[in-house]
Amino acid sequence: MKKIKYIALLMLLSVFAFAQQEPMPKDFTVSGKVKNGSAGEKVFLQFSTNPPVTLDSTTLAADGTFIIKGTEKDEGNFYMLNIADRQKIVLLVEGGENFVVTTDGYDKNDKGEPGKYTVKGSENMDYYAQLMQMNQAMVDKVNKWNDDYAKATEKKDNKKMQEIQNNFQAAEVEHVAKIKALLPEMGTSLVAIFAANNMLNPERDFAEMEAVAQRFEKEKPSSKIAQSYISFIKRMKGISVGDMAPDFTLNNPEGQDVTLSSLRGKYVLIDFWASWCGPCRMENPNVVKLYDKYKDKGFAIYGVSLDKDKAAWLAAIKKDNLTWTHGSDLKFWNSAVAQTYGVSAIPATFLLDKEGKVIAKNLRGASLEAKISELLGGE
Repeated sequence: MKKIKYIALLMLLSVFAFAQQEPMPKDFTVSGKVKNGSAGEKVFLQFSTNPPVTLDSTTLAADGTFIIKGTEKDEGNFYMLNIADRQKIVLLVEGGENFVVTTDGYDKNDKGEPGKYTVKGSENMDYYAQLMQMNQAMVDKVNKWNDDYAKATEKKDNKKMQEIQNNFQAAEVEHVAKIKALLPEMGTSLVAIFAANNMLNPERDFAEMEAVAQRFEKEKPSSKIAQSYISFIKRMKGISVGDMAPDFTLNNPEGQDVTLSSLRGKYVLIDFWASWCGPCRMENPNVVKLYDKYKDKGFAIYGVSLDKDKAAWLAAIKKDNLTWTHGSDLKFWNSAVAQTYGVSAIPATFLLDKEGKVIAKNLRGASLEAKISELLGGE
């Protein structure tokens, strides 16, 4: 039996570019006091990326106080307050806040105990502190159970091992239930995305995660970090067999708009591919043969490329002799169509009936040919 583990929190840091109306920039202020700081020590305001990007800095006064200002341009981002490279404090910023920080000034003291800090000035940080307390309480329990489990394993005490597993499972259910209960209260605050993205499991809690995305899509559509989360949820959900295929319009190689629904009345294979995708290119000869055999019997293909280099895209179409309909926004994995269809790997295919309903997914080679033959062999 495996040792119980508890996954640490991860930041949602990926931000996609979207054609949205730009939000108005909002200034914010971070002031505070470092109890164990020294005059002249640096305090940095950073974007919480990997590696961090420093936006501004200041120095501690003789009494350990400081003040630093920033401007939030995107209706919400994760920042880091870096105190002399000894302590790093997460800030959830939406703009307009006056944060007040009180801290010991270290991540761990000489005894290995974690440093203590408080951040006041926003509901985001109040909820964040609550989440961190809940998480730490769970981590403490799991650490204790891990130790007990190791001892029980040495003694081959199966009863104790099962008891620990049961305790962990019950505690996890309770922990997740508390987080879910907080999400509606958080509304469209940045901390709601933090909690949903980092503390819930898509396989188990997708409904609650999707509800957060839907709130942001309705109330804060211009928030870029919200758009990143919304796109993640759409990729997770994807399009299922039986769904109507969402319509879309892309530029073809000649720069003209081509809409998926323009192919209505035929069986249509939406083929997500790219010039740089080896498996896609290897499959293309099979698809070419299939298309040539059935193109006059009511079969069409719409190739959606995830290329970002137009020249490479066009060269691949020509070299592989792909004579069907093509379209791309040349945005690589940021393709809005790929996000809508939940495409996270290519090649990926969606076979549509004459009314535009998805009747099969990810058919290739002999499986795809058999399905098309079944649909059109007698027509």
